[in-house]
Amino acid sequence: MAKAGNKNSNYIKRISDAKLSSILQVMGAVLIEGPKWCGKTRSAEEIAKSVLYMQDPDTSKINIITAKAKPSLLLDGETPRLLDEWQVAPELWNAVRFAVDKRRAPGQFILTGSVVPVRTDDMHTGTGRIARLKMRTMSLFESGDSTGEISLEALFHGEKNMEGISRLSLEQIAFLINRGGWPAAANITQENAALTIAGEYLEAIVNEDISKVDGTQKNPDRVRNLLRSLSRNISSEARTSTILNDLKNNEESLSQVTIDQYINALKKIFVIEDLPAWSAKLRSKTAIRTTAKRHFTDPSVAAASLRATPKRLLSDFSTFGFLFESLCLRDLRIYSESIDGNVYHYRDKTGLEIDAVIQLNDERWGAVEIKIGAGEIEKAAANLIKFRDSLDPAKMPPPSFLMVLTGTEYAFQMNNGVLVVPLGCLKN
Repeated sequence: MAKAGNKNSNYIKRISDAKLSSILQVMGAVLIEGPKWCGKTRSAEEIAKSVLYMQDPDTSKINIITAKAKPSLLLDGETPRLLDEWQVAPELWNAVRFAVDKRRAPGQFILTGSVVPVRTDDMHTGTGRIARLKMRTMSLFESGDSTGEISLEALFHGEKNMEGISRLSLEQIAFLINRGGWPAAANITQENAALTIAGEYLEAIVNEDISKVDGTQKNPDRVRNLLRSLSRNISSEARTSTILNDLKNNEESLSQVTIDQYINALKKIFVIEDLPAWSAKLRSKTAIRTTAKRHFTDPSVAAASLRATPKRLLSDFSTFGFLFESLCLRDLRIYSESIDGNVYHYRDKTGLEIDAVIQLNDERWGAVEIKIGAGEIEKAAANLIKFRDSLDPAKMPPPSFLMVLTGTEYAFQMNNGVLVVPLGCLKN
């Protein structure tokens, strides 16, 4: 039986740690889902009392045999017991569910894995026994690149007297987009070495991970071209047909069905995560667009796909702006989920568009426009006010805040009440 491993002072605390602890206080088991290399196992090790590493080369074969013959043997150990890469032996799922029912105690198991296995007819849903926790790559606050002077939760509680100064220059923001939120990269002090992590992650997706989803070998060149097309359309509402037409420049025989299969596989391994549209209650009967926006789990994947180095981003401000928006949305998702919220985008048929709408489970909400530089702050603020005024006050509560999220230096409140917040000052 493996003891819980690697507890040491070098662990970078994650925002999701608190949620993991709270879930284990009431649920028998929790499944931590998220992209490869985002720190799922390392985070779970900090709270686990024993660990089963299913892919340990010394024991992997016997682990799989045991899981097929008598999976309950692999569940013995101090609790919470971590079952790392459990999907190698899907039999463990039902074994965990049964053990939770039998033991009738919270905090029994933590399951981690980067691939969602194909569900079989005999696999229980796990509802009521196994909770799910989504873990992401690191936000700028977690990696120490944001000062954390402005709290999103505090803004939802009505905080207005905020102050903050970001330490991030545009050059540093370009670097952070390329570095990504990978924990391994955050610990590397040499900049060129830190940038290699996202590239290696991209190669793992193309050559290995996407084919593990369903056991069907995917064409690496096709995967690479698809990721590049998705990257060119990041922060947009590009439909699959648009992506297909783009790819047909290299492969005329490509079909919509094939592209859908590849995109679904990328979603299952948490590489891409589109931003859904927000449904608002308007004063008028203006039609609301419902198309999701294209986004990656981490902007570094898009940057690596486009070979957009920090230097190239600084010379291509259009691409820089789209990738900055993706960076902001990554952090907003992390911060929002920690306070029981979700992030959406908004666009109606008149062309009124809002980059991010954060809505909490108690219906409180805030609207965010994302602008990397100072030149468009006033225009963005006016757009936020126009959006607020288009909502029906009889059906919608007023926003907790209106915010322009920027790559600038100072945090302040404008005379019209709109907050200007540098990404380098924000936390959950």
